[in-house]
Amino acid sequence: MEALGIDVLFKGTNALRLLQGLWIAAQISGISVALSIVLGVLLGIFMMWKNPVARVISRLYLEIVRIMPQLALLYIVFFGATRVLGINLSAEFSAIIVFTFWGTGEMGDLVRGALVSTPRHQYESAAALGLTRAQTYVHVIIPQAVRRLVPAAINLVTRMVKTTSLLLMIGIIEMMKVGQQIIEANRMTSPNAVFGIYGTIMLLYFAVCWPISLLANRLSKKWN
Repeated sequence: MEALGIDVLFKGTNALRLLQGLWIAAQISGISVALSIVLGVLLGIFMMWKNPVARVISRLYLEIVRIMPQLALLYIVFFGATRVLGINLSAEFSAIIVFTFWGTGEMGDLVRGALVSTPRHQYESAAALGLTRAQTYVHVIIPQAVRRLVPAAINLVTRMVKTTSLLLMIGIIEMMKVGQQIIEANRMTSPNAVFGIYGTIMLLYFAVCWPISLLANRLSKKWN
């Protein structure tokens, strides 16, 4: 075990600290996912508007989300907003803002894609039955769009969970940060701690994301 650096996990409360770091990452990603789903649905509907201004705004937002690295956004919000705007934001709150901003854009595009992929004759059939536009979306379009949306949305959740590894860069004591602290504290007595600690972190991320990924694949196969 010493050769693999796993012995460090059994020193003091190191294993418990890693789990606490994982819980912090899970809390931030969970709050961000919940907000992203709600705001992403609204954004997806907004992106369907035929208004030119709405299209330009939604397109610009989506391009910013796709092009800007999440780490750069974290720095802009946490360090930039604090100094330029004089706003005192905690690292955790800054992370939720950035992850929600990113997740809303991604979710909005997924919602838009699910709505666009619904066959045109579904709209026409609903209109022939005398349904209003609102009734058409509630009773016909949205139930079909959800089937296309859910697997992709679940995969987005796994991406958001994994991206929490960047939070150490703004000082949040999540799992990666705790791992660094353990390695630094034991670098003389356990030189192989890097392998053991980061290997454990990899397994913990896998344990969280794998069931979510399986759920996405199962739903996709079931509904197809």
